[in-house]
Amino acid sequence: MKKTVTTLADGRELLYYDSRDDVVRDAVDPRPLDPVATTSEVRHDPLRGDTVAIASHRQARTYHPPADECPLCPSRDGRHTEIPEPDYDVAVFENRFPSLAGDSGRCEVVCFTSDHDASFADLTDEQAALVLEAWTDRTAELAELPQVQQVFCFENRGAEIGVTLGHPHGQIYAYPFTTPRTAAMLRSADEHRERTGGGNLFDDVVERERADGSRVVLAGEHWTAFVPYAAHWPYEVHLYPRRRVPDLRELDEAARTEFPQVYLELLRRFDRIFGEGEPPTPYVAAWHQAPFRGPGSVNRSEFALHLELFTIRRTSGKLKFLAGSESGMDVFINDVPPEAAAQRLREVASK
Repeated sequence: MKKTVTTLADGRELLYYDSRDDVVRDAVDPRPLDPVATTSEVRHDPLRGDTVAIASHRQARTYHPPADECPLCPSRDGRHTEIPEPDYDVAVFENRFPSLAGDSGRCEVVCFTSDHDASFADLTDEQAALVLEAWTDRTAELAELPQVQQVFCFENRGAEIGVTLGHPHGQIYAYPFTTPRTAAMLRSADEHRERTGGGNLFDDVVERERADGSRVVLAGEHWTAFVPYAAHWPYEVHLYPRRRVPDLRELDEAARTEFPQVYLELLRRFDRIFGEGEPPTPYVAAWHQAPFRGPGSVNRSEFALHLELFTIRRTSGKLKFLAGSESGMDVFINDVPPEAAAQRLREVASK
C-alpha cells in the first residue's frame, strides 16, 4: 500500500491509499473554497448521561446531488470535486460538514472506489483489503490526537438509512468521549468478569454462538459471523475475529487476509435476503473498537473488536421504524426471530 497525504483548497487534509507503489498523486485542488467554518459543540445530557453533538452548519451540506455533480467522484472533464485526481483507489478526506471538529473531535469521509455506480459488495478482495488498510491507518493516526477517545469507522448505505450521497463511501468519527454504546458494553464486560471470576464476555458470547450453531451465518478460519441471540434489527450480523483484539491495529496478517472474503460474502448475501428483483438492501456497517483514552480505556484489552452489520428492512417493501418503544424507551421489538434471520442468510450463500 502507498499512502499520499495532501490538502484541499480550503486546507482540509486529503489522503490517497493506492495498491501500487509507483502511483504519483500530485493533482492540485483549484477550487476557490472558503475556509471551513463549523459550529460543532458537544453537550452532556445530565438525565440520560450521554452526549449530543450540536452541529447546525450541517443543515447546508450537499443533499442528493445528481450523479454528474457527485462531490466524491474523481475530478474529470473540467469538473472539480473533493478529489482532484482523475482516478483513485481509496481516498480519505476531512468532511467539509463535520459533526465533530476541533476540540470536539474529527470527521472523515472514506471513498471506497472511484466508480460511482459500484457498492462495497462489488469490490474485489484486493480492493476490500485496501479499504481495511485505510481504516486501520486512520484509526492509528486519529488515536494519537489528544482530544480523541474513540474512533468509529462505519458505512451507511441506502436512502432509507439517510444517505445523502450515492457514491460508495463510509465515514470515520473520532469522538472526544467514549460512546454510550461502548460504555454499556464495557460495563457488561466488567460485570461478567466479576461474576465469572475472570471470564471475558466477548469470548464467551462468541464461543456460545459457535457451540450452538443455530445463529452462525458464516465461519472462516479466522472470523466468525453470527446473528446475536437478542438481535435488535430484523437482519443483524456480528463479525468477530477468532483472536480477540481491541482494535483494527491489532489484527494479524491471517485475519487481514481472510477478512475481504468473509465480509464481501456477507454483503452479497444481504443483497439477496429479499429475493430477485428487490432493490439493494439498505444497511449500516459499524466497527466497534475499544476507547484509546479516558475512563473506558482502563480495561481496553478486555474489549473485542467486531463489526456489526444490520438492515432496517424487515421484509420486502417494509422498513423497521424506531417507534414509541424504541425511540422513547430504548426497548427494541424485533419482528424477525434471530434463528430465522440466520437461516435465511445461510440460504442465500454464494454458489
